[in-house]
Amino acid sequence: MVLKAPPLRLVLAFFLFLAASLAAAQAKPRIDKAADLPRFTYRIDGKVEDVVRSPDKFAPFAAAVRRNTESVLADYDIPDKATRSGLIGLLATLDYLDGSYDSALQRIGTLRSLQDKPADKLVAALRLKAMALAAKADGPSGDAYRRDVAAAIRRELDPLPYALVENNVKEGKEGTELIGEALILGRIREVVQPIVDQNGSLSSDFAPGVISARFALLDVLPLKQTLIDAYSAYLSAHQVVKNDIWAARDVTLAPAQTHGTVGIGIWDSGVDTSLYAKQLIRDGDKPAVIAFDKYSQPASGELMPLPAAAQGRVAQLTARIKGFSDLQSNIDSKEAGEVKAYLSGLTPDQYRPAIEELNMTGDYAHGTHVAGIALEGNPAARLVIGRIEFGYTLKPDPCPSRELAERDAQASQAYVDFFKAHHVRVVNMSWGGSVGDFESDLEKCGMGKTSDERKALARGYFDIQKASLAQAFASAPDILFVTAAGNSNDDASFTESVPSGIVLPNLLTVGAVDSAGEEASFTSYGPTVKVHADGYQVESYLPGGSKVALSGTSMASPEVTNLAGKLLAVNPKLTPSELIRIITETADRSADGRRNLVNPKKALAAATPT
Repeated sequence: MVLKAPPLRLVLAFFLFLAASLAAAQAKPRIDKAADLPRFTYRIDGKVEDVVRSPDKFAPFAAAVRRNTESVLADYDIPDKATRSGLIGLLATLDYLDGSYDSALQRIGTLRSLQDKPADKLVAALRLKAMALAAKADGPSGDAYRRDVAAAIRRELDPLPYALVENNVKEGKEGTELIGEALILGRIREVVQPIVDQNGSLSSDFAPGVISARFALLDVLPLKQTLIDAYSAYLSAHQVVKNDIWAARDVTLAPAQTHGTVGIGIWDSGVDTSLYAKQLIRDGDKPAVIAFDKYSQPASGELMPLPAAAQGRVAQLTARIKGFSDLQSNIDSKEAGEVKAYLSGLTPDQYRPAIEELNMTGDYAHGTHVAGIALEGNPAARLVIGRIEFGYTLKPDPCPSRELAERDAQASQAYVDFFKAHHVRVVNMSWGGSVGDFESDLEKCGMGKTSDERKALARGYFDIQKASLAQAFASAPDILFVTAAGNSNDDASFTESVPSGIVLPNLLTVGAVDSAGEEASFTSYGPTVKVHADGYQVESYLPGGSKVALSGTSMASPEVTNLAGKLLAVNPKLTPSELIRIITETADRSADGRRNLVNPKKALAAATPT
């Protein structure tokens, strides 16, 4: 047999096939949803606090977390930048704790390169970078180390545009002012330890919290005053009031401009209706309210019921809300001072009741604050209340179950049917959840024998919730539903957040910016986030009538609900799709393409019939 060389085209085809086969064999699994990230389990015997405090017990735990975190980055294709930066940030913290300061600094550089928000590109991991630079020069303790940490913070911040990084610095200062040993270890004792007691182990959802606790306890807490002084000195040197873009865009309607009334649904934690007595839709002589409790059982009342012990302390509790607000604004008020002293001085036995009471107070006040934003400046707006009760305890109550998910589904449709029956045109939803929240709650409740079992249970419960919400919204095509993007600084679609990750023609998702239109550090983002509104220190009412400025996408969403209500007041014929088109098309797109800033004046001009 005579052998012949194959034609060149066959040789090329063979090598192309070989290359394609090798590429296919080497392709990394792609992670398109947060729920698809691999899970790991860490066995812990005894007290988690001992792992936090003891170098001998912490070392093998940290080594296992490091090994698994590095494997995820190496073995998977993760297009979501927030996830990659979170994993790299965890490794950078481990590097610092190991004394590998050059490695920590290198990772921080990589982490910053992954940021999309302009401020985060400049100051992400600012504190850790300053600490690593100082520790590299002086070791991780001592007077020289503390001086160099402060100097490194100022050296990083001073060349930067103050208007861009101001909020980040204020938030860093606020967090430092509140820190204390009981606050650091409280979650370890009250949340993480019960998980270990029930399961004998800890999942990769909670393991990073153990590392953060050690870092905070041993390295950040001793620097508390140094950090506060550094942040304060920088802020004091830049007493600049940001340009408020919203005042020039705002529109207050006169009664003569409106055509009838506009039903506005506030689907939230309840509303103090006495504050809006002239803007209520009523069922007979009572405000129109539908309510379900946290077990998704029918309930009554306009506001979330408070425990007996709290009912006589509403003024004190809401004053703490003002204290947090003042801290965030770098205002040295009496209320801010009391909050700092209260939280940083907690004893171990005070942690659980203190945190649960703060959570409860925030939930109690939330809907009233949201309603004030949604109704402002619109004499045609009329309020309908859909009251939810949110759980506020450290251990979920109730724990997830299929029965609860199915009751939630029925309640969702009941809320929407109530809004339809009362001719509501716009509904605001400043709340949300994700499949990851279900999985986390299952672990806290000791449900599911393995991570895989919890993952499957969470998926089933979440899919019921998501499908029921989408079906309820779709059943009301004449209502525009407006929702908050979320405050977790991630992609709402990647985390499968709802309602913000749902796509429907009558649903609009809103992100948050500050008074100057700069993207809020906390705001979530992604393809479903179509517009942005002011969500930073927005003033509105608390139950009882006091006013306070709060921040969150919870405040940005009702700004857009307010705008939609005004558009309907001047042009009642507008459909939800037309409202969305007008609001998005008249929004001003930022130069970086990340923000679409709503413009009420332009929108109203476009909507007003000629």
